[in-house]
Amino acid sequence: MSNSITLFDLKPGKVLEDRFEIIRPFRQGGMSATFEVREGEQISELQVFPSGLFESPEQAAEFGEALQAWQRVNSPAIVQVNELIAKPDGTILFVTAFPPESSLREWLNENETMEPQQALKLGLRILDGLIEAHMSDLVHGDIKPYTVRLVDGDSESAMLVDGGITTCLWTAKHLGDKTALIGTPVYAPAEQFGGDSPEIQSDVYNLATVLFEVIAGVVPWPGQSFLEIFQAKLDKSTPSFRRVAPKLEIEPEIERAIVGGLLTDKRERYGSAEEFRDALRAVIE
Repeated sequence: MSNSITLFDLKPGKVLEDRFEIIRPFRQGGMSATFEVREGEQISELQVFPSGLFESPEQAAEFGEALQAWQRVNSPAIVQVNELIAKPDGTILFVTAFPPESSLREWLNENETMEPQQALKLGLRILDGLIEAHMSDLVHGDIKPYTVRLVDGDSESAMLVDGGITTCLWTAKHLGDKTALIGTPVYAPAEQFGGDSPEIQSDVYNLATVLFEVIAGVVPWPGQSFLEIFQAKLDKSTPSFRRVAPKLEIEPEIERAIVGGLLTDKRERYGSAEEFRDALRAVIE
């Protein structure tokens, strides 16, 4: 058996590691190829991170070691990590439980918005998972509608995928405390545009942006380009549902609870997932 994996050869019927039979390509990933696979009777998701993503096999192994720490997280709101396999050529195979088929982005494309109380339940579910991750000193780093999966649009079934990929790549590449933005600009806090590494408050900001978007139907800031989004995020005025969605009726208490995670100055933002959870709990019916 060859130690090398060629992405072009990964197609249905292909068996990896004499164990994982590819059923079909699954989710789209910016840094990986992702598949639904079968091992015996078990169906899993397998992400293949190609060796070309890394500068050396040693760097790939460091990425794999950091990512493997997510096996410690045990929460129904975060997809269960089953196994990580580091190949000699630097290819990484990341095996998890099979997540729900549909993303929150797909749901929004069909439904446009979510009722505020339903969105609060979505937020509480995800925050429960983030609290578990943060207790293990782990940061997701890239929460957005594409990394939130749902079963039949049920907000209380929400599950995060791709936990730690952004932050583990940051660590493996030895980018230090500052570098160019890694993550998704629309959902990233202003400090990440200045090169700060993702942290707990980044996850809070990511999620608050998602909750704002699912209720309003748009994100809090205008802009299409990287620069336009960055400039909008530097505005010290408090994000407002009324400003971006004038016809939306939302209780001021709910708005304040969500916007508390979106403030430009991180010193004024919720300092932890627990704080954000408590704020949402206080306004849920």
